[in-house]
Amino acid sequence: MMTAMREEMRKLQIASEIRLFPAALLAAVLLLAPPLGAQRERPALNITGYVINAEIDTATHHIAATAQVSFTAPETMELVAFGFHPALKVNKITDESGKLLTGERSADGAIRVTPAAPFIQGQVNHWTFAYEGVITGNEDGPVEGLKLAAIQEPVTYLLYPARWFPMTGYLTDRFTAEIHIRVPQGMKVFASGALGGSKPVTLASGKPGDQFDFNWDKPGFPGTVIAGRFVGPITAGSGNVKVYLTISHQQSGNQLAQTAAKEFDFFTGSFGGPESSHLNVVELPDDTLPAVWAPELAAILGSRVSDKSGIRLLANTIARQWWSSEVSPRTLGDAWITNGMARYGELMYLEDENGKGAMRTALQDVAAGALAYDTIPLSSDARLSPFSPEFQSSTLEKGAMVFHMLRWEIGDKAFLATLKGALSQYTDLGLRTSDFIKVAEAQSQQQLTPFFSQWIDGTGAPQFTDKYAVYRLGNNKGFRTIGEIQQDLDLFRMPVELRVDTDGKTENKKIDVVGTDTQYVVDTFGRPRHISIDPGDWLLKSTPDLSVRIAILKGQQLVAQGDLTGALAEYQRALEANPQSSLASYRIGELLFTQRNYQASVNSYRDSLRGDGEPRWTEVWSHIALGKIFDITGQRDRAVNEYRLAVQTNDNTQGAVNEARQWLQKPYKLPDSE
Repeated sequence: MMTAMREEMRKLQIASEIRLFPAALLAAVLLLAPPLGAQRERPALNITGYVINAEIDTATHHIAATAQVSFTAPETMELVAFGFHPALKVNKITDESGKLLTGERSADGAIRVTPAAPFIQGQVNHWTFAYEGVITGNEDGPVEGLKLAAIQEPVTYLLYPARWFPMTGYLTDRFTAEIHIRVPQGMKVFASGALGGSKPVTLASGKPGDQFDFNWDKPGFPGTVIAGRFVGPITAGSGNVKVYLTISHQQSGNQLAQTAAKEFDFFTGSFGGPESSHLNVVELPDDTLPAVWAPELAAILGSRVSDKSGIRLLANTIARQWWSSEVSPRTLGDAWITNGMARYGELMYLEDENGKGAMRTALQDVAAGALAYDTIPLSSDARLSPFSPEFQSSTLEKGAMVFHMLRWEIGDKAFLATLKGALSQYTDLGLRTSDFIKVAEAQSQQQLTPFFSQWIDGTGAPQFTDKYAVYRLGNNKGFRTIGEIQQDLDLFRMPVELRVDTDGKTENKKIDVVGTDTQYVVDTFGRPRHISIDPGDWLLKSTPDLSVRIAILKGQQLVAQGDLTGALAEYQRALEANPQSSLASYRIGELLFTQRNYQASVNSYRDSLRGDGEPRWTEVWSHIALGKIFDITGQRDRAVNEYRLAVQTNDNTQGAVNEARQWLQKPYKLPDSE
């Protein structure tokens, strides 16, 4: 379980949750990302469409393909660079006249091609690449440490960020795609724009196979192909959402179909109709990203299809049909819009399904991610490496918090109108931050420059304090509270909710907080007992509890990067801020376990059990970890006791109770790889 948990954490931190995913891979196909202003103004290569014919052989892990690329290029461009998977070999490149073109690999893995004649401004060029290669998933790919393509049984995946066809401008350069895929007989293939069922063919090996044809004719990102031995379709509701799983996970199909249909319907109601009313939900093997999206396609790991956390992961992925597929960022500096709204869409579904309390709980972790690396404004994210935790925290988590705060600023009605307006006005287009602001101002009839200046062009978050005095009014008229809200950002300007709890009725009041000191007056009939600033957690703000969460998050990210010393320092920093943090103690115990420092690990797991019990799952997993340590050290009776205590919690988070019962039947042993 330790190995699996570490691997899962690595994937989630590098890729995305939920945590997600393609936005972390933007640099995979960018050669040298220029500054934001240059990205917006400089003429560049623009790929408009593909016609791809490919045949895969799962027995040999081989792919042979041709890709006709349609593009325009500036007149001054003398060398054209395409991102391309390192395991693939280009056999031939020809232009539309049939002339052979010279291409060579560069140090960054790109294919650089010299045109036969100068480009003509605005003229569409058609180049054809013939290529092949073996992709097992174990060779070097475009993103270090991540498997983005693997030709294998029972599930083959060729993900868009894997660069399995020549490409550029990942998530910013929209294109159409006609794709024809030939696979071994009996496999099902999923991509964007299915043209019907399969037709029988004979493969190059002489074996029988099937061909699947796809055509996505809207500018978008239809570059992902998933093929496998799936059962299904399994449907729920109106039947437009179909679920395909392998035999080992088919028992979860009905529940997954119901969840996917509910989420799809919820987002349709919130955002408006999607580009396509059809969606295939497909299982991915557990060796790749937690989730993947493409037009008409949402895929998640098989290990998550029956897990509660998979509900949010799937919601985030389905939200991408609108916020990534229907509209996309114009530049990397605008990625906060789509990444942030996919995350916030996930939270909106959580709120609708489980109530405001569930959303507020989830927002605590989102806020921690938003402030973990808040050193560069969202508007300058193009200067960051998209692989970095900084880019992820900024675009996903802070982006989500910006949408949450915008909802508070302009109200639910104008907020939903803004989302629908942005999607309808910029369908199949790249969306700039300035474009989104114009839509929000038009729908809300508010001047939102101060809001976006604070949260898009600024960094940091306010830390509120409140000083007040209470005075009794004469003639039995109640009480008057005169106070001052203080915070540390001089340019801050936002409405902030103030809740005054009294002996009788609770009073709520919006205060326009401007600058570092803002005075207020509240009259109440009952004597005030407690005053809360932002009790509904609408604002991104610094708090002592959040500093603990931030330190733990940074520690987890450092573990994912292999920096255990740095991770331990972050966990200890969290404990210094809150010595009772069960999560901090648990993470320390987990880290020490991987180092086989068993006595120190036991001490930390015991501290976790004696701590504040947050989150609840730390209890069951601490007992399981203690049981494993006792098994490893030859103390079977003590191990059995811990496993029984784990079962008694009745907390099956991530299959905890199931695992405890497994080790009750036989002693835990360290895997050979540990």
